[in-house]
Amino acid sequence: MTIQRYAVGAALCLLAAPGGVCAQQPAQRQLDSLGAEIRALKARLDSLRSALARAQRAAPVPVPKDTAAGDELAQLRAAAAAAAGTDTTRAQADTASPTRFIGRERSQPQLNPEISVTGDVRAYAQRPGIQRDNFDPREFEVGFQSPLDPYSSTKIFVSLENGTVSVEEGYAYWTGLPGHIRFDIGKFRQQFGELNRWHLHAVPETEYPVALRAYLGDDGLAGTGISLYRAFGGLGTHEVTAQVTRSASDAELFGGGARPSYLVRLLNFWQLTRSAYMGATGLYGTNPDSSLRTKVGGLDVRLTWRPPAQALYREWTLRGELYALRKEYAGAGTTHLGWYAGTTYKLGQRWIVGVRYDYVENPLSSLITRQITPTVTLWESEWVELRAQYAWARTAGLAASHQLALQAVWAIGPHKHETY
Repeated sequence: MTIQRYAVGAALCLLAAPGGVCAQQPAQRQLDSLGAEIRALKARLDSLRSALARAQRAAPVPVPKDTAAGDELAQLRAAAAAAAGTDTTRAQADTASPTRFIGRERSQPQLNPEISVTGDVRAYAQRPGIQRDNFDPREFEVGFQSPLDPYSSTKIFVSLENGTVSVEEGYAYWTGLPGHIRFDIGKFRQQFGELNRWHLHAVPETEYPVALRAYLGDDGLAGTGISLYRAFGGLGTHEVTAQVTRSASDAELFGGGARPSYLVRLLNFWQLTRSAYMGATGLYGTNPDSSLRTKVGGLDVRLTWRPPAQALYREWTLRGELYALRKEYAGAGTTHLGWYAGTTYKLGQRWIVGVRYDYVENPLSSLITRQITPTVTLWESEWVELRAQYAWARTAGLAASHQLALQAVWAIGPHKHETY
């Protein structure tokens, strides 16, 4: 239709104005159309410029950079990098890059506790006596440890010993209480002396000291109850522990009484050379059903020499404990004494030699037993420990006994050979 109109218009223009005057009109119309389009585009450009100017006026004014603070921060970074021996160029590149925030949501494996298993197997040969039970799978211990929440944690150790399953320890503890007090509740090995708190697979010999077994039970002193612990400074470092428990050793110590026992321990640490401390322990319990009152006192000392530059190859430890046990029936009783002194010396990174002397007065017969126990230990790694031990023991009025023992201790999991 437009072409037809254009052709008609051109014919009329030729008839009305011969000589080509109308030939210039289509070109003029095109120029007028282009001019109109240019004016429209210019109007749109002016509108966009006005909108951009309004947006810039609404934007916040940039704060000038504090170059002094930047220089000071750069100097601190350079000094820290020089002290740590790091590459300052790389450190500046790392700190100059934008901060990336990464989510740390706990996955299901992170909710599981740390699980450890420790095996303790022995082989014996003794004289005099008939050779029997020469191989003893002494204990297999399964440990579970985990934080419960930001305020508390738990430790549970299950013992598989001689075909029986028992809970050796199972307690929860809080460390961030007011006054820097730690609070424990559950079943735990009690803070009596130096070695009672240690699990058996971690002691320097194959068995606990003779006096500890005679006065506190074959497996040491453990109970179910509560414990309060506080450390403080001043002329050294000092620790106070107070425990109220229903002791698992009641049959030997308190005659099976149902009343609680009370334990207070004071430990002092003085940095003489590398490590030295002295501690005192008191225990008191009663059994009104048999008019029994039991009192146990203890004094323990340990001195450790560990040269800083040779800690993996040289270490010497000297430890000793004194026990005093008194059982009173209807206000009358006798005090019995027992003690031990032992030492260990690290010959190298793997080999450790030691010897322990035991002395104890039997609380029932009052007979005196003496024992000497030398040991040689191969610390193969943090997971495997092998030990050879000889024990000479003699009780007054009886012949001396001799025993040779071989022990293998291995561990899997994060617990390793911790003392507790």
